[in-house]
Amino acid sequence: MTASPELDAPAEYHLDVHEISKTFTSLDGETVKAISNVSFTVAQGEFLSILGPSGCGKSTLMMIIAGLIAPSSGRVLARGQGFNGVHPDFGIVFQDAVLFPWRTVQGNVELPGEINGMRPGARASRARDLLHLVKLDGFEGKYPHELSGGMQQRVAIARAMMLSPAMMLMDEPFGALDALTREEMNLELQRINLETGQTVIFITHSIPEAVFLSDRVLVMSGRPSTILETIAIDSDRPRSIDKMVSDKFGAYVSHMRHLMSRKDPA
Repeated sequence: MTASPELDAPAEYHLDVHEISKTFTSLDGETVKAISNVSFTVAQGEFLSILGPSGCGKSTLMMIIAGLIAPSSGRVLARGQGFNGVHPDFGIVFQDAVLFPWRTVQGNVELPGEINGMRPGARASRARDLLHLVKLDGFEGKYPHELSGGMQQRVAIARAMMLSPAMMLMDEPFGALDALTREEMNLELQRINLETGQTVIFITHSIPEAVFLSDRVLVMSGRPSTILETIAIDSDRPRSIDKMVSDKFGAYVSHMRHLMSRKDPA
């Protein structure tokens, strides 16, 4: 299994993460380096997973990419330009769906359009289209507490797509789901991604999930987190769940597990 060198990335790419590092100061005054000199590019339409052990700094890296926190050094470029705050090209989905309990499913999905001044008719139509895309037709008038965890995450995905973002940033969105629901959501996310053609950066600590969903996987070390290897997944999409028991799939999983088991990131 060989790395996919960053020099081989397409000449035209959607996002450039350049030499990002992040250092925190703890409450007791200790300096903690979470991320060390991380660089990569993301091609237009690519599904890229960032894989690493829990607590390695994956979510911190995603928040830096999203513009929610600033790096200690380095920069992130979208379409070749720097930016402050959350870029309008980005839709963000977190591990928790974070739906407003007093708003219906339709109301939750419409919220970004409402905040951004979309006309009521246009945002209602857009929300219905998105709920159809995530297979929640008929649930428009339901409230979050009436939905399963997987259904709530579908609403969160639809809401993140409300303003037609070019890139989706997804921070372990299925981490709190049971194994069967997570498998179902992997299939649904693959379907949605293939239908929309959106660029996706997907954070996960699940090796099979990363292999199943991705065009490429960045395997991260423990803290301070850096890229151990970038692995291209040579498998056509859509992929069925049966792919997970193939020898080829198993070879990817075994290789990534070996990388993540290293004590020394060097």
